[in-house]
Amino acid sequence: MKSILYSVCIGSLALALTAGGAQAAKDKRSERAKPQQRSAKVQAARPANTGKTMSAGRNASAAQYRQRSYAKPRGSSTSNRKPVSATASSQRIGGGGAAATSATVRERNLARNERMRERNFQRKQEFRARRDVAVNRDRNVAVNRTRNADVNRFRNTNEFRSRNNVAFNHERNFNRTENAAFYRRGNVRITNSWRGDAFRGQRYAAFRNYHRQWHDRSWWRSHCNRIVFVNAGWYYWNAGYWFPAWGYDPYVTYAYDGPIYGYNGLSPDQVTVNVQEQLARVGYYDGPIDGLLGPMTREAIAAYQADNGLAITSAIDEPTLAALGLA
Repeated sequence: MKSILYSVCIGSLALALTAGGAQAAKDKRSERAKPQQRSAKVQAARPANTGKTMSAGRNASAAQYRQRSYAKPRGSSTSNRKPVSATASSQRIGGGGAAATSATVRERNLARNERMRERNFQRKQEFRARRDVAVNRDRNVAVNRTRNADVNRFRNTNEFRSRNNVAFNHERNFNRTENAAFYRRGNVRITNSWRGDAFRGQRYAAFRNYHRQWHDRSWWRSHCNRIVFVNAGWYYWNAGYWFPAWGYDPYVTYAYDGPIYGYNGLSPDQVTVNVQEQLARVGYYDGPIDGLLGPMTREAIAAYQADNGLAITSAIDEPTLAALGLA
C-alpha cells in the first residue's frame, strides 16, 4: 500500500511540472510573435512614400535593411530554435503524455514490487531450508543418541556375560586341571630309584647306572669336554644326557639328582622348558615355566608317564620326550 501511495505522489508531481513547463513555453512563443507584427506594419506602410525625396528613399532602404536584420531570427531555420524538452513535446501532443508517464511509473513500480516479492520468496525458501536442516540435525542427533545408547547397552551386556562366562569357565577348567593333577599325584609318586624290571632296556641304562660323583673343579675339567652353568648349578654332558657335576662348586646343591636326556644340542634348562610347555598344553602342568626340574614338574612328568604306559622315572628320558613329540 505504501508503494502505491508513493507512486501516485510521484505521478502528481510529474504532471504539475509538465503543466508548468508547457505554460512557460507558450509565453515565450507569444513574445517572439510580437516583433513580427510590428515589422509587418512597417512593410505595409512603406510603399506609400515612393514620391518623396532621395533621403526619404534612402531612409526607406535603410529601414528595409533593418527589417531584414531584425526579421532574420524569425526565419524558418531550425538551427536557431531552442531545444524543446520531451515533457513539453508530450504536453504539446495533448493529455496522452501525462497518462503515458503515469503508466510508465506504474509499470516500473510493479516490476520493482515483483522483484522484491521474488527476492523475499527466495529468502523465505532459504530460511525454511536452513531451519529444516537444523531440525533434522537435532532430530537425527537425538535418534542416534538413543540408538547408540541401546546398542552400547546391549553390547556391554554381552561383553559382561562373555567375560563372566570366560572367568567361570577358566575357573572351572583350572579347578578340573588342579583336581586331575591332584588325583594323579595321589596315585603316582615321584620315583628316585630306577631299579626294577620297568627300567630294563638300553633307553633306561643311564638311569639304572647313575651314581652321584663328587669331584673338584679341576677333575671335572680334565675328564669332561662340556660343562655348563644353568639354574645355579653345573652340569656335564655324557652319552646324550646331562648330569649334575657334584663338587664342581662345593656350595651348590641340586633339587633333582639324576640324568636329563638332551636332544638337538640343547642345554638342560631349555629341555626342561620345552617339557613344561608341552605338559601344560596337554593339561598336566600348571606351574611356572622356569626350566627347573623341581617337584611340580616331576609330578606332572610322572602322571603323564603313568597315563601313557611309560616307565615312571619322574624325569626327562628319551621315551617321554618321544611321547610328547619333542624328540
